[in-house]
Amino acid sequence: MAKRKIDVRPNDWGQKGPRPGQTVDPLDLRIVRMLLVDGRASARELGESLGVSTSTVTAHLERLRKGGVLRGFTAVLDFQKLGYELTVVTEISVSKGKLLEMEREIARLPTVCAVYDVTGEIDAIIVSKCKDREELSRFTKGLLAMPFVERTNSHLVLATVKEDFRVPV
Repeated sequence: MAKRKIDVRPNDWGQKGPRPGQTVDPLDLRIVRMLLVDGRASARELGESLGVSTSTVTAHLERLRKGGVLRGFTAVLDFQKLGYELTVVTEISVSKGKLLEMEREIARLPTVCAVYDVTGEIDAIIVSKCKDREELSRFTKGLLAMPFVERTNSHLVLATVKEDFRVPV
């Protein structure tokens, strides 16, 4: 009996991801779902839970890595307990067609968690973590000092209701 394949379309943003014609099968999805719950699970543990061999899981993990579906493993942190008191959402406007260049430069900043190229009146949204107001001030002034950044509008997060990028797949 052939495995049912679920087609995953490539994205249009130039990021590494499934290539045209590449598929993610149901076992891949089950493995990914388990890794979202426990990213430290071994291939042996995954195999036992899924009822497949360790070598089968290892082969699927390698294919998912090579295809760019699994881009890495990381810990889920409580940033406040690490001293990052402020979460800031910053809107930026960029001039002279330099948006992608500016986004790449901003993405390299150590306190930046996310950079989104968006539609609407602004060009991009940045999510960052700052330890205190002084760090936020340096970050904001640093953005404004970048060539082609016309303006910023920062929003200070008052309460984090949910912050989890582990979207169900």
